[in-house]
Amino acid sequence: MNVINFKPTCEVAEYVERILVIENHQMITPFSLPLFANGLPTLLFKSTRGIINNRTTTHFTLFGQTILPETITFNEDFTIIAYFFKPYALSAVFDVSARELTDRPVDLNLVMPTGTTELQDRLLNADTVESMITLLDQFILHLLANSKRGSDLIKYAVSRIAGQPLPEISILLQKELHITEKTFRRTFEKNIGIAPNLYRRICQFNAAFQQLNNRNYEKLSDIAFQHGYADQSHYIRSFKEFTNITPKEYLNFGTSPENT
Repeated sequence: MNVINFKPTCEVAEYVERILVIENHQMITPFSLPLFANGLPTLLFKSTRGIINNRTTTHFTLFGQTILPETITFNEDFTIIAYFFKPYALSAVFDVSARELTDRPVDLNLVMPTGTTELQDRLLNADTVESMITLLDQFILHLLANSKRGSDLIKYAVSRIAGQPLPEISILLQKELHITEKTFRRTFEKNIGIAPNLYRRICQFNAAFQQLNNRNYEKLSDIAFQHGYADQSHYIRSFKEFTNITPKEYLNFGTSPENT
């Protein structure tokens, strides 16, 4: 299996956080990729139709915020390209409600039926991953040319929360931005799809997950304290909330290429 991370071009980087490519052209048994919360809506192109929650997906799937852990399973050779978008990209780029897509991945063709069929055919016939990414970049640039600019307030808020996912950050932001808790929560949910505190906990979990995944620690308690958890038990409960397994079970099972 080949796993490659691509840095977005400067033309799409305002809305695209990162790009992940996974190729497996020597399938022997079905392959399941875990989908864990990471705070980033995602456009997933798959050369082979996958299965999520016992439903066969199409080649294009658009994910909003993922809270409940899920898996996507492939029964034959595949190439997948995941565009991880900035948290505020759904309404700004795709003109869809962020709340409606939370834990509800949809076929991109249902969101925007015009042009996606032709793009899908060109991707399936592309010779290289690089040419596929070029096609997807062109598609996103076309969407951006007609998009609504994202809220500067929300951009600032998600940046601050992701950079400092501590319990008091929402209160600090409300004071700094001179808005009420109700207004902040309503605006955040509209643009991101979840409440600020849940987004904060997802960012906290994801930062800790990356450290665990990279084996950059000596004890689990090190991860817990570095990321603001009260203790190791608190961290394990949070990990299990977003993955359905414990950190030890995850490590014993084997490291996934990414948490999607």
